[in-house]
Formats: sequence, structure tokens, C-alpha cells
Amino acid sequence: MTGVNGNVWVFGDEINTDTMAPGLYFKEPIEVMATHCLEAVNPDFAPNVKSGDIIVAGTNFGMGSAREQAPMALAHLGVGAILAKSFSRIFYRNAINFGLAALIFPQADEIGIGDELVVDSAAGQVKNLSSGVHYEVEAIPAHLVEMIDAGGLMPWLKKTYGKKEQGKGQ
Repeated sequence: MTGVNGNVWVFGDEINTDTMAPGLYFKEPIEVMATHCLEAVNPDFAPNVKSGDIIVAGTNFGMGSAREQAPMALAHLGVGAILAKSFSRIFYRNAINFGLAALIFPQADEIGIGDELVVDSAAGQVKNLSSGVHYEVEAIPAHLVEMIDAGGLMPWLKKTYGKKEQGKGQ
């Protein structure tokens, strides 16, 4: 992953998966559920987020139930990366599984709404193009970056092992 470039959406601490994937819309397709992503916290988010935009949040982002639909909705909306002071463990893993770069970012308070960031997950670098400040963070391991670049766990498995299966018996 060479990096993602996008505008910032700022969220606070303890953002619950229930607000990312409201239970009221569980029977709806992801295209519908995603239009309600985070509306209880910021009703402008889902209708206005652009592909590549970056979420910057406080502590325990993704707390609550282990809803796969939460990172799925963010991925469907095109979120390019999530930077947070800390993540709920299951949300973090689900985000990676759905192809979302999630990085621990202790300096989240230094980023403002609408700032433009460049995030290089593999190098562990975050550049704030609005302020000119560069940050070093813990990089995502190469094997997980490869999975994110493939679009998540299932596309990566298909790409990695599907080729081997196709070659069998030929």
C-alpha cells in the first residue's frame, strides 16, 4: 500500500459499532445500512464521506458488539483508513478482515476536521498536508497490508489460494 490520501472525519472516544451499523437496518442490504453509518453521532458522515476519506478517533473505537457490519459499512462507504488512539480488539481485526487500514494514532487530538492526511500503513507514516506535520506510528505488518490491499481476508484468500486450487489436476 503506497498510501491513502483523504480528508478527515473526527470522532471522539467510545464510538460504538451500534452507531456504525444500526440494528434497525440489519435486514437491509449493506448499500442501505451504510447510508445510516454513524448517523447518530454525525448525520453528515454517510451522505458526504468520499472514497479515501480518513476517520480519526479517540479511544476504544469500535467498542460494543462484534458486528462485522460496522467495518463492512465503513468499507462500503470508501473509508481509506481509520486512525484512533485505541480500538476495540474485535473491531480492529474485523476492520483488517474487510480491507480497512486501522492504525493506533496517539496524536489523534492534533488532527482537525477537514484536515487532509496521507496515510502509509506499511511505513507507519501519517502526513498532515494541512498543517505540514509528519507522524510516525506503528506500521501494519506486511502480511496484513497485503491482505488489506487485496480488499480484505476473503479476497486475499481467493487470490492466494484460489490460484493454487485452479492449478490442481491440470
